[in-house]
Amino acid sequence: MSPAKLRTPSQSLVGTLAENIRRLRREQNLSQEELADICGLHRTYVGSVERAERNVTLSSLELLAKALGVSVVDLLISAGK
Repeated sequence: MSPAKLRTPSQSLVGTLAENIRRLRREQNLSQEELADICGLHRTYVGSVERAERNVTLSSLELLAKALGVSVVDLLISAGK
């Protein structure tokens, strides 16, 4: 397997992250812009994460988890499990 392929997360994992962030944000009645402000991220970045268009860095993952009051692991585990 090439190094470039290893650097690309599975669509399943990116999709799970997107679903969890969107669900938790909505449960807390936050807009994407409000969540972005809490994290210090741009609102378009949060939107692209929720649409599973981004490969999120660990630092951004930590910011999002902290802002949503969950662990990083909680963002990466499918809600059905």
